[in-house]
Amino acid sequence: RIALGDGSWPGEVKIGIGLNSGPCCVGNIGSERRLSYSLIGDPVNLASRLESLSKYYGVPILLGDNLAQHLAEFAVLPVDRVRVVGRDKAEPVHVLLGDEQVRATSEFAALATSHNAMFEAYFGQNWELAAALNRQIEPQATHFGLAKLVLLYRDRISGFAASPPPPDWDGVFEASSK
Repeated sequence: RIALGDGSWPGEVKIGIGLNSGPCCVGNIGSERRLSYSLIGDPVNLASRLESLSKYYGVPILLGDNLAQHLAEFAVLPVDRVRVVGRDKAEPVHVLLGDEQVRATSEFAALATSHNAMFEAYFGQNWELAAALNRQIEPQATHFGLAKLVLLYRDRISGFAASPPPPDWDGVFEASSK
């Protein structure tokens, strides 16, 4: 890390990354007058939306569900179910926290167990249990850089506890911007 103000450029840089996998078209696209090497397709569009959503969740790397399923040996946790602009289908999204070594730690195992239980309670509309589990994971989640995600779920849970969603609630977050 480079500290801001020490004269180094560009200082501490924090970016969000959206990753996804799936069939797409890669190569030179266009005409003789205007040719561009590009990548197009639904998986590419979703990766772009995930990059934007990384700021909302406060995580450095968001993964689409298809890619997350291929990274079973990595430290990956579910984040939400999202419907992004341009898609009708909701997409489970995940955060990438580290490689195989991180996944093998007892700290990650404890976080994953508690986080997955909180996630299940949240989508099962068990607000009391979800709130308790969210409070329980806060120190572990903060250690892994997930403080903003914990606060986001704290706000959602307390909002739904005070004013429950309709009976047909599917738990999907509607991302309204690109």
